Amino acid sequence: MTDIDKTAGPKDTPPAGAEAIKAIPVRHYGRYVTAVIAIAVLFAIVYAFAQGKINWHAVPDYFFDDRIMTGVGKTLLLTVLSMLIGIVGGVVLAVMRLSKNPVTSAIAWFYIWFFRGTPVLVQLFLWFNLGLVFEYINLMPIYKDYWSSFMTPLLTALLGLGLNEAAYMAEICRAGLLAVDEGQTEAAHALGMSHGKTLRRVVIPQAMRVIVPPTGNEVINMLKTTSLVAAVQFSELFRYAQDIGQNSGAPVEMYFLAAAWYLIMTSVLSVGQYYLERYYARGSSRTLPPTPWQKVKKNLTTFSSRKVTA
Repeated sequence: MTDIDKTAGPKDTPPAGAEAIKAIPVRHYGRYVTAVIAIAVLFAIVYAFAQGKINWHAVPDYFFDDRIMTGVGKTLLLTVLSMLIGIVGGVVLAVMRLSKNPVTSAIAWFYIWFFRGTPVLVQLFLWFNLGLVFEYINLMPIYKDYWSSFMTPLLTALLGLGLNEAAYMAEICRAGLLAVDEGQTEAAHALGMSHGKTLRRVVIPQAMRVIVPPTGNEVINMLKTTSLVAAVQFSELFRYAQDIGQNSGAPVEMYFLAAAWYLIMTSVLSVGQYYLERYYARGSSRTLPPTPWQKVKKNLTTFSSRKVTA
């Protein structure tokens, strides 16, 4: 009786007389052409800037100047405070917009319509010049003063940026709340939870996965928008760079310096946004996206393995 090897699988060797198929990779000549063109354009731009009448040595000379560093600190502080106002106001407005009360829903709709429909710079000037309407502010025994003294450049910047941001955050929060299945709310109410507790414990935690990515973009956008408050006499990075440029005779160079600092700050915020999105993606995807360091390690490992194989 012949024994049959059940563990034996199909042979990898082709049958006799058959030729092995040799796979030839497809050549993408268009990729090489576009890469060469892109590199040539990049070098042309770099060469044009290098040959321009710009004193590049002024940029490192003032890069860590005390006034510039003060401006960086004020820019970050203004960004954080304005976003806090915007996020808190946005959550409140989103809940009001989704309310079954027609009055609160209409008020929220009007607020969003007004602040999203007017430019930030116009809103800053309106807040700064409301003394024509309100000559003084009177909070009875707490505070009383003229509007021009009350509305400082810092307060103008916070109100102009924060209240405008609240309108955009309201729509972001509303989209996140609507993304949560209604069955979650119905189940929470069936367990005896109140509407407020359902929002805090069930709906908002699940909505964060949708809310966080656009909120990160809003933070980065807010960081850049803070440059507009120079128009209402608040000194931040752009205003300090302007002043240094006028006094040193290198205004264009200081614009490049300010742009470099904005790029540094937005890059740091982008990294933070990536890890925050990755944190809130834990419950929605089985495999988390790799971090930038993990991608680098994977590429290095792949490159080294190819090198050894070759």
